[in-house]
Amino acid sequence: MRNSKKILLLCFLLCLAALVLPAQTREGRRPGDDLTIKVAVMGPGDQLYFWWGHISLIIEDARTGLSRVYDYGIFSFDSENFFVNFAFGRLIYCCGASPMQPVFNAYIRTNRDITVYTLDLPPEKREEVRAFAEENILPENRYYSYHHFDDNCSTRIRDIIDLATDGQFREQFGNAPGRYTLRQHVRRHTWFSPFADWALNFLMGQGIDTPITIWKEMFLPAEVGKRISGFQYTDSSGVSRHLVSGVETVYAALGRPGVLDVPRRQWPRELAFSLVIAALLGFLFFIQSKKPALGQVALGVSHSILGLFFGIAGLLLFFMSFFTNHDYTWHNANLLFANPLLLAAVPLGIRYAGAKTYDERFIAEALLRLLWFLVVLGIFLSMLIKLFPPFWQQNLTDQMLMLPIALVLALEPFGLKKILERVFRKRT
Repeated sequence: MRNSKKILLLCFLLCLAALVLPAQTREGRRPGDDLTIKVAVMGPGDQLYFWWGHISLIIEDARTGLSRVYDYGIFSFDSENFFVNFAFGRLIYCCGASPMQPVFNAYIRTNRDITVYTLDLPPEKREEVRAFAEENILPENRYYSYHHFDDNCSTRIRDIIDLATDGQFREQFGNAPGRYTLRQHVRRHTWFSPFADWALNFLMGQGIDTPITIWKEMFLPAEVGKRISGFQYTDSSGVSRHLVSGVETVYAALGRPGVLDVPRRQWPRELAFSLVIAALLGFLFFIQSKKPALGQVALGVSHSILGLFFGIAGLLLFFMSFFTNHDYTWHNANLLFANPLLLAAVPLGIRYAGAKTYDERFIAEALLRLLWFLVVLGIFLSMLIKLFPPFWQQNLTDQMLMLPIALVLALEPFGLKKILERVFRKRT
């Protein structure tokens, strides 16, 4: 009887131990032992919003055989009011988890690089990362306000790595000087498309021209891959470890424009283009002196086209600078010479082209020259204020694009002389 009671007590204690003892005492396994944490860096894609690449967290579970990709850059054009929210800088992104292989297959089909970094983390940190990622994808947590530089798919992975290393990742890179400014990093990825390169940088203000840290540079996925590759940290037991234990190139894209290691100076290209346009405008002034009717129509249409282009650009810049949450477009010195006032050149150019006599053309021509002269003054003012560090903006590309054109349209000598003679004749 006593033996039976002892056996029953022993069984009870074993069952209780199975319920309350931590997993590492059962089967010799600890939470995280079956997990492998990886970071996948994807290269640029075809669409503009993919030009800066992408990054995801991968968690492989040997016990279940599942490999899941945790993606922090999910958005949909079909979302309610997506384009309105985008225009006003209210970008709502979300995170989610998907099976790994279909995700990789999609990137391979679209010819995008895939590089996978395997992280060397202790089991308890692997489990902590998994729990954190799972919490992120819960319905109440998955949505967040996206920011191109401060809170995106890349900065979220960067922060997870910092979590996994107990803050040592940020400690090393949080105050370390970066290689380039945000604008220079942007241009490393846009150099191959002249119009997109100009448009994006025209709209972004002086806030992206200040020195940044390596930590801030990791808004780019490739910069995260670059920094984790050589990073070492000390784990909870005092052991120094290389964060990355292995790097695998899953797919190498073919025939795609590369990302520049060093940003190019783009202003010579814009200046050359502007000089060509200025030369053509000068030729039209010459034609007007020989064939007044033809030259007048051609110049009037040119005024309208250039006013429409730069006026719309200025209107968009004005809107983004004062009425949106796109803080990287605020404080933009380009408004001094490219603003909505240039839209006035559209009706004035039409009036110029359709004038029957010089008297009818005079007011339109005088106002057009004044308008373009204000552009010239605005460009020189935007250059002058760069002498004061708080107003520094790397906008030489924009200045060089507009300066030769505005100079010709404002100060072409023969027509200007005729206008001045008429003005002073009237005064006398």
